[in-house]
Amino acid sequence: MVHTFHIPVLGLAFSIDSPLKVAQYGISSAVSIVDDNLTERLREYHSKQNDIHFELIKKNEHDARAKRITAYLNMMQDIIDKQINDLKESSFDNNESLHQYFNLLPVKHPAYNLYLDYLITSDSSKKNKLEICLKNMIEPGDINVNIMSKVDKVNRDEEGNLLDRKFSDATAALRGFANSKIKSTLVLSAGMNPKLYNYLAELSVFFPNEQGELSKKVCLKVSDYRSAYIQAKYLAKKGIWVSEFRVESGLNCGGHAFATEGFLLGPILEEFKENRNSLRQELFNIYQEALAAKNIILTDSPAQIISAQGGVGTGNEQKFLLDYYKLDSIGWGSPFLLVPEATTVDDQTLQALATADKDDFYLSDSSPLGVPLHNFRKSTAEAQRMERIDKGRAGAPCTKKYLVSNDDFSSELICTASRVYQNTKLKELELLQELNFIDSSAENIEKLKKEITSKTCLCEGLAASAYLKYDIAKKKENTAVSICPGPNTAYFNRTYSLSEMVSHIYRRIDLLKDVDRPSIFINEIRLYIDYLEKFIASNPIPDEKQKEYIHSFHNQLLNGINYYKDLANKILKQEDNRRDLFLNQLETEKQKLSSILS
Repeated sequence: MVHTFHIPVLGLAFSIDSPLKVAQYGISSAVSIVDDNLTERLREYHSKQNDIHFELIKKNEHDARAKRITAYLNMMQDIIDKQINDLKESSFDNNESLHQYFNLLPVKHPAYNLYLDYLITSDSSKKNKLEICLKNMIEPGDINVNIMSKVDKVNRDEEGNLLDRKFSDATAALRGFANSKIKSTLVLSAGMNPKLYNYLAELSVFFPNEQGELSKKVCLKVSDYRSAYIQAKYLAKKGIWVSEFRVESGLNCGGHAFATEGFLLGPILEEFKENRNSLRQELFNIYQEALAAKNIILTDSPAQIISAQGGVGTGNEQKFLLDYYKLDSIGWGSPFLLVPEATTVDDQTLQALATADKDDFYLSDSSPLGVPLHNFRKSTAEAQRMERIDKGRAGAPCTKKYLVSNDDFSSELICTASRVYQNTKLKELELLQELNFIDSSAENIEKLKKEITSKTCLCEGLAASAYLKYDIAKKKENTAVSICPGPNTAYFNRTYSLSEMVSHIYRRIDLLKDVDRPSIFINEIRLYIDYLEKFIASNPIPDEKQKEYIHSFHNQLLNGINYYKDLANKILKQEDNRRDLFLNQLETEKQKLSSILS
């Protein structure tokens, strides 16, 4: 890997074309392929920008979703190949991007010191040799592709007949990735989907070639060790190797939040660190046997890396995670929303993010998936949602239907953010109130109404930013922007250049020098305690299952706090002021945790 950090997937639009912006500098990033309408629109835009022939793949074509995704990924690969070729054929004398490539490198990268030698040498012969050597060392970043496993709607043809399972949303997207020319990693997130995993094993590109190499790799994004083990073992039995475990904090992240039962990032990474070798060997034994049944003989275990992401904010945190937990890469997500050179955020949303304070970022019930979602109060989509409620027209028109999941009112699934659903649900609430089947106090009715109307349209909102940024919105198209940055974004208070952010990651500068920001671990503990507190408040008379969940959540948090105390005592010297501050903060959070159950 060129860099020791990566840019994870950021909603739909925000990292949809990040590889075109950063891969030429060796930086890997992930794109979401949930929305094939978005990929097709962006393919048209970037094809025109790069003088590439574009031919529309119509929505009603056979296997259109997979074809669109393949075409988009292939286009990105072609553009990046040209970018890299241009760098290698250019000269340091006339190409700032060539200098940028090497300036961004981590100090420990072998090319970085060679580049410094190049800059200071006056010997023309040596300078030419160094330039040739340096250009031969240029490697692009990866185009990683993210699929939310459980966002897998079954589709119908134009006559309304159900299509075969292989044309479901996630399966078609997977096929689109498999058929593309890119050699990179598929990031599977949001839990296990056995049908999708079984289909993965039907695609030959995920098996090793005669040299034992994998052209298409699989990464599991997970929030605990047990889930990683179960999913990886399932895939290994199918002959699929997990090349990366991408560990994400359940709550200290952007997008959807999976709190599990209070498992904190540090103890989870410790478990991976302790079991890394044994896990790899156990999985390889299963994998090797599964391949042998397919007449594929593999003697050596493929590489397997472990990365982490969620709430990382300083170069020191990056270094600690890499060094102590022996990680291979750290994901920096939300801070890159403030880097226009790396992500695609429309000007209005970018300005709102840059001037936001801590209270503007919150964990919401906005997602139609029924999973907590990090939200941004100043987004135009949030303003539009409130405006619709005020006008008595709660909910949004449902056009893309990627997140349909509810069958309360018909056999046809609908989205809980849709106008049809929310209108029907509000009428049902009125009827229940008239029949005295529910508590009709003003407070309870307002609470129930809020639960219904809190859902927002993510299919449109998470794609709109790209349409605004590139001025390709269609007439009468809804361009209200949804965005779901992590709470860590609050500490970054302006826009940044790519060079600034990368220099911050590698401790060459400190963008948060004068910012009062607790450590990644303290921030995460506070988020978990707040989550538990709200869960208890919303379930004042818990049933047995809820009591068990609260008890388990509390104990896991307590174990995590004690783990961090032991860690601080082990790695920080007594005279280190950071040690006392950290221990005092841990004790404060421990007391708060105890008071919740008292």
